[in-house]
Amino acid sequence: METESADHLIRFRDGGFLDQPVETVPTDEITIGYTPRSDGEDTEYTKLLAEAADELPPILVHRPTMHVIDGAHRLRAAALRGDTHIPVRFFDGDRAEARLLAVAANVTHGRPLSTADRTTAAGRVFASHPHWSDRAVAAVTGLSARRVSQLRKHTPAARTGHRVGRDGRTRPVDPARGRALAGELLRTNPGASLRSIAAEAGVSPATVADVRDRLRRGEDPVPSRRPEPTAAPEPTAAPEPTAAPAAPADTRPPISLESRRRPARTPEPPPGPAQLLRIFDSLRRDPSLRLSESGRNVLRMLGACTLVVQDREKITATLPTHCKEQMAQLAHGYAGLWSLLADELACAATAEAS
Repeated sequence: METESADHLIRFRDGGFLDQPVETVPTDEITIGYTPRSDGEDTEYTKLLAEAADELPPILVHRPTMHVIDGAHRLRAAALRGDTHIPVRFFDGDRAEARLLAVAANVTHGRPLSTADRTTAAGRVFASHPHWSDRAVAAVTGLSARRVSQLRKHTPAARTGHRVGRDGRTRPVDPARGRALAGELLRTNPGASLRSIAAEAGVSPATVADVRDRLRRGEDPVPSRRPEPTAAPEPTAAPEPTAAPAAPADTRPPISLESRRRPARTPEPPPGPAQLLRIFDSLRRDPSLRLSESGRNVLRMLGACTLVVQDREKITATLPTHCKEQMAQLAHGYAGLWSLLADELACAATAEAS
């Protein structure tokens, strides 16, 4: 799993698990093994779940070990209520993937992981996947990429020459170093394939091809990044001042002092993709939605919209041509309904707050 991307775990967490069938499993067959929480079970949260009138949402279990990946508090709540069975969705990956998924799932909903637990989880990722990029580790652990970069400096993972991004692509940490290494490899083994040199230097085959062409022209493998100095423009004489034309008489009514002090209101821009995902994550963590059937229906609906936020360009590129016109009509129609719903929700929130 070292060279795989983190994106498949994120996609599974953000809705891919819904493709797994729900099975009813005896509670005594499931165990709480690895947990990313250092402080253990929150008994008050377990009691809150146990007192919920609705059926508990399915938990996520690692099938090979029958260990809970996500839902330890729900499993405890089921036992507290005396339930002998619990709904389960299974994950069939290996143990290392299950542990990473446990972290990724618990940073976004339910009772989120503490900052200390996320920091500890980042250290485990550095040990098992040292080549994962800062953004990939951040996506799994819920830390910022800047914080992940700071933590990496104190681990052996900081010495890796290339990183694997969320998309699975390998990129050099220092592009100049990768180009220089590719140049050395080409000089010592000019008959080697572009792919073999790219894999050894940690750069793309296209970069190796560019390095090869530069060597053939007698140029350095690493292009200079400093722009050529340009001559300063010749100073021009300042134009002679000319008398300003007389301003036409202002026939507009005088503006009051009060209106001058009040700045014009500008409409707030709609939230961008990143903000939409943050809002969805916040709603997904709300127990009042997760623990009711109507709330779970809303979250499932919003989860589908999240896929549009993440894969809009891919949907446009891969949708069959004969379906695109009908899809466009549906999208326009649904957009109008969403706008109507947004107005109704805003009015209702204002009325209830007053």
